[in-house]
Amino acid sequence: MAISISLVLLLLILAVIFLRSGGLKLSHALVCALLGFFLAGTSMGPTIQNGIAATADVVAGLKP
Repeated sequence: MAISISLVLLLLILAVIFLRSGGLKLSHALVCALLGFFLAGTSMGPTIQNGIAATADVVAGLKP
């Protein structure tokens, strides 16, 4: 749960930066958000969540 909350916050911060810099229009951000909500409700939702969790585990396991 902590990974998904931090990922959502990171994506929100990036969206705000893109909106302020003019690289992302509000309509584009809304379409992306709606796509995410609808995609999470499909059968691919758990697969995507597992992929993100696996990627987070790999990144957390890296030692510089």
